[in-house]
Amino acid sequence: MQIIDKLDKIDDGIRHCCLTIGNFDGFHRGHQEIIRVARETSEKLGNCPVAVMTFDPHPTAILHPEMMPRILTPLSLRSALLESAGVDYLIVLKDNYQMLTLSPHEFVENFLMKSISPKAVIEGDDFRFGYGRSGDVYILSQIGKTFGFDVIVVKPENVQIDNVSMRISSTMIRHLLHKGNVAEAAAALGRPYRLMGNVVKGRGKGTELGFPTANIDPHEQIIPVEGVYAGFVSLADSVEKLITLNQKLPAVFSLGRAKTFVSDHPMLIEAHLFDENIGDLYGKYLAMDFVDFIRTQQRFESEQKLKEQIEKDCRVAQNILLNE
Repeated sequence: MQIIDKLDKIDDGIRHCCLTIGNFDGFHRGHQEIIRVARETSEKLGNCPVAVMTFDPHPTAILHPEMMPRILTPLSLRSALLESAGVDYLIVLKDNYQMLTLSPHEFVENFLMKSISPKAVIEGDDFRFGYGRSGDVYILSQIGKTFGFDVIVVKPENVQIDNVSMRISSTMIRHLLHKGNVAEAAAALGRPYRLMGNVVKGRGKGTELGFPTANIDPHEQIIPVEGVYAGFVSLADSVEKLITLNQKLPAVFSLGRAKTFVSDHPMLIEAHLFDENIGDLYGKYLAMDFVDFIRTQQRFESEQKLKEQIEKDCRVAQNILLNE
């Protein structure tokens, strides 16, 4: 997959492609269906390239930074997921305020047709574009008739949550994570939610108790609600290697504030790996794939009580992960 991060790098190879535009945060099952339809459409149109136009940062971060939520998938991970789905070109639009102020018709005429001239544009039924999100798929279809490209609207994907069929969206997945419903989030994503970061120095309390942990700083990503989780870990020397690595090291995660031993309650994101032969993790990058929620955080009367609970958490997590 070729990544284009500057408008002047768009060349003739991408012209007359099957194009889809969106942020694709999470690259959930709805996004995956859009790419599948784009590939299918490409084959019908003579195997033209499949191109994705996305934004970094999200347009909200430029127009309304105070409303910008934390992200589900960093651009590096999003790119890898798009490539694995069969995307040929990824156009990353940087913080171009002028482009975000174009009307729907101006965006198509002055930018899309001049730089890309797609054969087809594939979008979900909730797609919005142009200044103030004033354009929708109906308006895009009308403009497409003028400029000679097809618009294909993809139906949303649904997932069963508490026996209720719910439309999958990035917002819905954020809500699930904020409630600790990581198994349901995984069902919507089509894979476990992944939190990535570099390993940072912790308090060392886990080592004292006999349960050494790796602590990470996930930067701009959404952090699931405080609690204890079962999941898998991947480790690498760089973010690039971490993303492409097919590794599943079973672990128990603890997200929360150290209520038992300190008063300032710092937020800690820790992974205790069951494999004791991992070695020194400082300086490495770590990915936490959340499989299931185990329990909420709580204060313990003593170190012994905490140790007993951690032992129980490990047994529960191992039983959960045996079935994965």
